Amino acid sequence: MNPLLVAYGVAAFAALGWMGFRLARTPRNLPLRAVTGLIACWAIAFPFGVVADKGKVVFGLPPMMSRLLQHGLLLVGVNCLVCFFLFSALDAHRARIRAWWFALPLVVAEIVLAVAAVLTPDGVRTNDHSVPSVAVFFITADLYMAFGFAAAFVWTRRYARGAEARLARGLRIASIGLAAIVLADCVFVPLIVLRWIGGAATPALAKPGGAAGTNIGALASMFLLLPGIVVFLIGISYPAAVMRIAAVRVWWQHLRAYHHLGPLWTALHERFPEDALSRVPVAPWRDLLSLRGVHRRYYRRVIECRDGLVRISPYFAQPPEDDATTADRLRHALRAHAAGEPVSAHAVPVAIPTGEGLDADVHELVALSLALKGNP
Repeated sequence: MNPLLVAYGVAAFAALGWMGFRLARTPRNLPLRAVTGLIACWAIAFPFGVVADKGKVVFGLPPMMSRLLQHGLLLVGVNCLVCFFLFSALDAHRARIRAWWFALPLVVAEIVLAVAAVLTPDGVRTNDHSVPSVAVFFITADLYMAFGFAAAFVWTRRYARGAEARLARGLRIASIGLAAIVLADCVFVPLIVLRWIGGAATPALAKPGGAAGTNIGALASMFLLLPGIVVFLIGISYPAAVMRIAAVRVWWQHLRAYHHLGPLWTALHERFPEDALSRVPVAPWRDLLSLRGVHRRYYRRVIECRDGLVRISPYFAQPPEDDATTADRLRHALRAHAAGEPVSAHAVPVAIPTGEGLDADVHELVALSLALKGNP
């Protein structure tokens, strides 16, 4: 199978899964509904197109019916794309009115496709453009898709101007894919007409004895249509994917900090077990391997470490050795607390961050914990 076809199928179903996950979380989001409908139509249409190309009968459907299902879904997907921009740019009432108007050419195109498919004789290849019904079928589909994608391209560029940086970048990427799709459709229509009327392709681009425009159409599909669809899918998935990558980066930072705070937390927890926010003990191996609840465990450990330092800090008031580090003073304070030595009840600052915010505080705690473990 063509690697670009495989890439298209993988990208379509991956994007469908991602959009379905997002739609399940916000089912009332109309623009998200439209975009999910678009990707669903493209993903479901893909296997029907493969079956039609191979001329196979599947589930009792002749190849031309598979072709009808493929292109029928593709046209509905294009209409969903137009609806996405309508519901993104207009209020719900105006967007619904515009959507109904845009549905009219879709209905006309679908009727033409259905009639052309029914009139196609049995045994005819589904891409034989010399057959009038097949030619009308593809011309109608390509004209409607060129119209829909061209409108979407204009809306994409216009919407990107006022969008925030991440969304604008994704829309610009998507517009590149849309431009390639429109250009491919504009190449396909005259090629189909030439094949219908029996014209000849340029000799340098035609196979010996092959159909007119065969190579030109294959080149347009390989270098414009399929890459355009993949680029478009990447563009519309880009903003959410970037957010997810950023979330994974924060998750990884919290997981590392959580384990780096382990030596400090362990030392303080042995002295002040009552300060633990969780009353359920966790096995060390499970704590080490668990990847769930990272943020909750991270914030809990930071709070417990800071609370423990506040409680042990009165022991820091005792005169330390001249070259004693904060880690050395903490070890001395923990031994003094364990021995029950008398101490004042006044807390003193320990591992105070130089900057503001939680990250600065965690940085000091992690540095103290690593020093307590013995790492430089």
